[in-house]
Amino acid sequence: MTHSSEHAGAARQPARSLRADTPERAITDLAAVAEPPLGAHLTTPRHGYHHHGIYVGNGMVVHYAGYCHRQQSGPVEELSLARFAAGHGIALLATPLARYDAAESIRRARSRLGEDRYRLLTNNCEHFCTWCLYGESRSEQVRHCLVHPLSGLRLAADMLKCWWQSLDEPVCGYAAA
Repeated sequence: MTHSSEHAGAARQPARSLRADTPERAITDLAAVAEPPLGAHLTTPRHGYHHHGIYVGNGMVVHYAGYCHRQQSGPVEELSLARFAAGHGIALLATPLARYDAAESIRRARSRLGEDRYRLLTNNCEHFCTWCLYGESRSEQVRHCLVHPLSGLRLAADMLKCWWQSLDEPVCGYAAA
């Protein structure tokens, strides 16, 4: 299975910049919204970074589990909003310039369910979400760490400390199913 295949019937727009300082990256606190829109790009804060997922309806999110459940990376999976949040807040990342409409973004997200090729720097939860919405695997968090190496080193140290402390407890605040 390849991520780069495009669906002929998908609503398309030209590729756009995915930088955090552009208007399409504005964040809305999900507490102000009764239910996220279908295909919404959701984020939830973790220790030193933000975790990303795509809202697929009926209170469910598709995300790349990565290291959320365990010390070994996990696959793309569908789970409840509550499990996605893991006790943290959820924000909606605005994506008005997304290449794909909600139905196609959800189809793309679900097409990768079970995939287990997580890589922190090249195939993480943010790469997954931008691929679902824009057709491009990108991570602003990774870009920021590469542009600002000291920030990246601090993040790596924080994540290692968090991982080390989690050896006897769940990594993201909940036990694996």
